[in-house]
Amino acid sequence: MHEREIQFEEINLKAMNGMGMLILTLALYLGSYALIIFTAIGMENGSSGFLPNLMMFIGITYAVIGWIPFLGLKILRPQEALVLTLFGKYIGTLKGEGFFYVNPFVSAVNPTIHAGMTTATDDQNPLNHQAQQQAAAKAAAAAKKTISLKTLTLNNNKQKVNDVLGNPVEIGIVVIWRVVNTAKAVFNVDNYKSFLSIQCDSSLRNIARLYPYDVSVEGEEKTLRGSSQEVADRMKTEIQSKVEIAGIEILEARITHLAYAPEIASAMLQRQQASAIIDARKMIVEGAVGMVEMALDKLNENNIVVLDDERKAAMVSNLLVVLCGNKDAQPVVNSGSLY
Repeated sequence: MHEREIQFEEINLKAMNGMGMLILTLALYLGSYALIIFTAIGMENGSSGFLPNLMMFIGITYAVIGWIPFLGLKILRPQEALVLTLFGKYIGTLKGEGFFYVNPFVSAVNPTIHAGMTTATDDQNPLNHQAQQQAAAKAAAAAKKTISLKTLTLNNNKQKVNDVLGNPVEIGIVVIWRVVNTAKAVFNVDNYKSFLSIQCDSSLRNIARLYPYDVSVEGEEKTLRGSSQEVADRMKTEIQSKVEIAGIEILEARITHLAYAPEIASAMLQRQQASAIIDARKMIVEGAVGMVEMALDKLNENNIVVLDDERKAAMVSNLLVVLCGNKDAQPVVNSGSLY
């Protein structure tokens, strides 16, 4: 693997100015026709011999093959590159915006123009796969075998994975990436876009099963929902380690979708509701006990009424019922005695 990476290190190709070569090629091409015409006129006027025949041969030959130099004219937009091979051998990458001239026999290589960005989840959906292939065919017509060096976004479909507790969750990520080594991207993998997409799916699955969704296990406080930044950083590191061979740099990886799978979503919602109710009840009870304690202390401090233990117990019971109940209390006037 190390030898392959060294072999396909990117080479910056220096190219000639395309405008100057275009003018020169047009002049030579038009000159060949002019040579043919003037030589033919001379022959009609009686000129003959080796030199006129040679001039006619040169003119006709260049008129036939004169279109070949035009193949070396290349136009690049900003943040685009061309990976060029000459008879199968990689000779360099042409970068930078402008109009260039290279060897007309070189071929530009881009393995992605005849294939889309197939993902692990797309393979399970024939309709998505077919639509993706149609979009890829349209993109291939306009791509012209240039490789984009722009910052790109990969938004894979959400997939179902199990968290550390074994609960099925649906999760999706968006990855911000760019090509930094065109030679590795073209020659080290078959299709660097599909390679990146599948590696993102694999890394997402590996990282998601290391954390619980939102219920922390013993000794573990980090969750997929609560520790999004750490999970994103860990995913970025793992994806980068896997796509280094393809000359891709991962700029950012973020979770875009996170939810329980439909088959357990209802049960988990009930559990969350029960947990919220328990927490609310705990807070209500703690507040009610404090209020009862304060009421008894105030009664004793001001000597408003002297209560024995039985009356205190009854008062505490009534106050707790009023303070902790779900409904408004109905007042009852007691005109008699407790005894």
